[in-house]
Amino acid sequence: MSLSLWLFGLVLGMRHALEPDHLAAVSTLVAERRTGSGAGAVLGGIWGVGHTAALLAVAVLLGWAGTAMPPRLALAFELAVAFMLIAIGVRSLLVARRDRSRALLAHRHPVAEGHSHRWRFARRSLVVGLVHGLAGSGALTALVASQLPGAPGRVGYVMLFGLGSIVGMTILSGIAGWPLSRLGRNPAVGRALMIVTGVFACGLGVVWGVPLVRALLS
Repeated sequence: MSLSLWLFGLVLGMRHALEPDHLAAVSTLVAERRTGSGAGAVLGGIWGVGHTAALLAVAVLLGWAGTAMPPRLALAFELAVAFMLIAIGVRSLLVARRDRSRALLAHRHPVAEGHSHRWRFARRSLVVGLVHGLAGSGALTALVASQLPGAPGRVGYVMLFGLGSIVGMTILSGIAGWPLSRLGRNPAVGRALMIVTGVFACGLGVVWGVPLVRALLS
């Protein structure tokens, strides 16, 4: 496989991180935590790891089976992302309604965040990345199979694509974490950010999910 094709996979993966559903999911997580660019970058990187793991698993499985993903299964995976966007959006709206004094204490003392709390955010980011990876795996593996001969080359391309998505989402989440952490120091502004990201995630999930439901029922 030529170097240009490897580089194309890496760059395409970085561009893939800019897709609206990815940004909606990760921005909602980052807005909820609001602990700085470092934490945002970590959440984005964990999302990318989950995303890449799902892509690789599907690529290896389909390559071993010598088949493509069934269209209805691909639609079902995409619908799962739509439901997930709605779920995390609703969660963001519910968290925004927490008691003001509790939110103020958390914003003023972010260092008091416990290990279990950080782990929950990390686990949530990983699950979100896994679901997104499953949703995009069908189209990606079909494209790679049509362009590259041999399973090793296909898996290698998917790995580079996944690496690009990890790098892209880590950078984007880190950049987003810096202003969100500072704006979030004001409890009212922090709740407003969570409402905006929550509404955006819910709206995108509905807009994306309705055509998928119709396609699955037809």
